[in-house]
Amino acid sequence: MESILVNIILFGVPAVLAITLHEAAHGYVARRFGDRTAEMLGRITLNPIKHIDPVGTILVPLGLFLMMKFTGGPPLIFGWAKPVPVQPRNFKDPIRNMRWVTAAGPLSNLAMALGWAVIGKVVMLFPGLLGSGLMTMVWFGVWFNLLLMALNLLPILPLDGGRILYSFLPWKWAMSYAQTERYGFIIVIVLAMTGVLGMLMRPLMAMGDGLIRVLTGL
Repeated sequence: MESILVNIILFGVPAVLAITLHEAAHGYVARRFGDRTAEMLGRITLNPIKHIDPVGTILVPLGLFLMMKFTGGPPLIFGWAKPVPVQPRNFKDPIRNMRWVTAAGPLSNLAMALGWAVIGKVVMLFPGLLGSGLMTMVWFGVWFNLLLMALNLLPILPLDGGRILYSFLPWKWAMSYAQTERYGFIIVIVLAMTGVLGMLMRPLMAMGDGLIRVLTGL
């Protein structure tokens, strides 16, 4: 039981940070473009409690983690936070500005993956002092953030990649594409269960991993 609790802490801290800061990034960039909706609701904060969705941030990642530990299944763990409310009508250029607001989430995960890798470099310099547990947290932080980045870049609504694609489509195509949003999470679950989701995400994760290796030398 103690080892399970330790693992939950080691894996839970990077997971919660990755999910909640992803949403905070959306709100921060929206404020930069003139929409203060998220700020007024207290969503531009590093406090994870403000972003936690009981199901998406806690139950789903925890359930997938425990399933992985007890069944030896593939390491596919993901989750989500409460979406940050954004009002595009407050932007000077709604389509272009919303594109950057949407991209801020995956970019924040790439930045966090890089940050965990930098911490990993420091841990490797002082392995006896900082311990192997922290290194476990570091590597999971890198992997989980790259996973969230790749997942959210897939062109499936309501994921960020889907919204970015929507912003580039001609109006009629965009309206037809928007109708698929109601089935988005079902599509993701089916792709995950069939193993296709991992195949689609792998190239994006590899690109992020390669960039981090170049920048940090890991």
